[in-house]
Amino acid sequence: MSKRILIVDDAAFMRMMLKDILTKNGYTVVGEAENGLVAVEMYKELKPDLVTMDITMPEMDGITAVKEIKKIDPGAKIIMCSAMGQQAMVIDSIQAGAQDFIVKPFQPERVLEAVEKVLG
Repeated sequence: MSKRILIVDDAAFMRMMLKDILTKNGYTVVGEAENGLVAVEMYKELKPDLVTMDITMPEMDGITAVKEIKKIDPGAKIIMCSAMGQQAMVIDSIQAGAQDFIVKPFQPERVLEAVEKVLG
């Protein structure tokens, strides 16, 4: 069965790029959220195998969303997505419970490597 992924990013074109990379490689994108609040609700509803989470978003940022999702499901698998130069935020997100991070602009090989590693 193909793994189910929830994509979270406030930029629609970033979600589209990720969805394209993932679906072309046999993953199923079960949902897309434009901010952390929506992501937490969708996580409860969809129970995806993996979440890709942007860090900087309106309403609720990615690090807060990771903490909220981890409260619901301590075993949640989350990969953070950050723009260059957000190293401190990446460290915060790993401490919050994310398993890996990918840097924008997305390199398909790196995205797939992170996804495969985290889904293990």
